[in-house]
Amino acid sequence: QVQLVESGGGLVQSGGSLRLSCVASTSRMNDETMVWYRQDPGKQRALVASITNGGTPVYVDSVKGRFTISRDTPKNTGYLQMNSLKPEDTAVYYCNRIPYPWSWGQGTQVTVSS
Repeated sequence: QVQLVESGGGLVQSGGSLRLSCVASTSRMNDETMVWYRQDPGKQRALVASITNGGTPVYVDSVKGRFTISRDTPKNTGYLQMNSLKPEDTAVYYCNRIPYPWSWGQGTQVTVSS
């Protein structure tokens, strides 16, 4: 059973920054495309960014130029650097792999105040 542990969320003012971390309990994550999702209450999870095992990132338009996805292979860890945060970025953020997600972690809450 692979475990994913997200951390780094918090309360920040509009324009601020946060760095999210995702630690996987397996080095298999290093062979996968890693993704970050976010979920607002009452809504489905929405893809935010992805990074291939070769390090190629892809972002949804709403976060381009503000968020940076990266990974530290020896540490089985992925990151999401979030700058210029906006209130609409408020959500619970989750990491996983695609196209066959593992069990979901608990996520990390990001709250951006205006």
